[in-house]
Amino acid sequence: MHHLTIRSSLAVTAVLCLIQLTEAAYPLTTDSNCHCYMTNASTPINSAYFSYHKFFDFRNLSQYINVTKPLATLEENAYSPPTSSYFLSPEWTSNWSIMSWNNTALLGLNDTTLNDATVTMTNSPNNIYIERNTDPGSSGKDTFLSMRTYRHPEGFQSSAEIESSSTAYQFLSIRMLARTKGSPGAVTAMFTYRPPAVPNNISDVQEADLEIRTKDPVTNVQYTNQPAWNLDGDIPQSTRNVTLPGQKKWTDWVYYRMDWTPGRSSWFVNGKLVSEISFQAPRDPAQIMFNSWSDGGSWSGEMGEGQEAVMQIKFLDMVFNNTEATGRPGLQPAGGKCRNVCSIDETTRLGTPVLLTGNTPGNGNIPAQQPQQPQQPNQPTGGGGGGCTSKKYDQCAGKNWNGCKSCASGSSCRFQNDYYSQCL
Repeated sequence: MHHLTIRSSLAVTAVLCLIQLTEAAYPLTTDSNCHCYMTNASTPINSAYFSYHKFFDFRNLSQYINVTKPLATLEENAYSPPTSSYFLSPEWTSNWSIMSWNNTALLGLNDTTLNDATVTMTNSPNNIYIERNTDPGSSGKDTFLSMRTYRHPEGFQSSAEIESSSTAYQFLSIRMLARTKGSPGAVTAMFTYRPPAVPNNISDVQEADLEIRTKDPVTNVQYTNQPAWNLDGDIPQSTRNVTLPGQKKWTDWVYYRMDWTPGRSSWFVNGKLVSEISFQAPRDPAQIMFNSWSDGGSWSGEMGEGQEAVMQIKFLDMVFNNTEATGRPGLQPAGGKCRNVCSIDETTRLGTPVLLTGNTPGNGNIPAQQPQQPQQPNQPTGGGGGGCTSKKYDQCAGKNWNGCKSCASGSSCRFQNDYYSQCL
């Protein structure tokens, strides 16, 4: 039985696979200079136009580091405060909410057609925190966002869930640089979700999932347009279990991307299209969610006492349409109001768009090139040249990388993998 998010009123330092740039890179610009954003994909049918862009960077938040210990009781977990002031900042609270709901009401229904959980589970703010990156080659300031699920010896499971503050996203392209680690019996996920109009009416759920099950092989990821089952059993055409390309594992840092466009959900790994499902594609405005959970049911499996699993996220980058906002077009060819067309795929600076077509008075562009800095004596081969300089923590090398290949003074280009090296 697939996991389905039902909660009724009863309850880089890693792979960054950017699409190959042209020799003459597009100019960096600002979001205020962009009237719409065009995604770049392997086939024209996957390319789309969106109205807005947001970037959330968790890689340099060392002032907020606080790796918390699991709390002893269900009540302590549900009512725990945020683990740092970052989760009280406008940057966070205007976009995301941390959940504390539990499944006790759902368990009380004793209805396995809705959920076959065997363990009481509560979401906890205590399980979402900023953690220091101790990977080889990382600096002392490198960080990421962690979302933990833990099986308590006291007989319950605490989990982690983040929901977007807005429920009005309608079509998007969202990317995360993430990995999952830990014991079997957990699920980590990135998904869109629209609840049914009638509580617990599973057939009316609209949901597009990327799920990693820690009981599965470390090479496999599940992609689904929910619902994936009904009273007659599983619905095969709604879901795909896919092997990660390039011999990657979900324990590695992987650049995941999910595109929700009219009539289609598409998923990419390190820039490669790996799954596409039209059956039951979401239609109506929805939330964006991330979670790390286990409830002892058939989908997650049961985690051993004292064991945990965690999803770690370095950044989120997304272009989207939102029905709460007006005044910009989306999912339509450039022209008219969409005069300046931008891209987050063709950029040489993560989180900063580039201008594909159009312009504005005063240009509004960010200089793409800076004065060349002398190459550092300890800079690895491949980190120099290119006629421009990447600032600290920016990308400086990798397959398909045509951006700056030198690092600013005081940092050097450090190899992470074939697709990503970073100024550190």
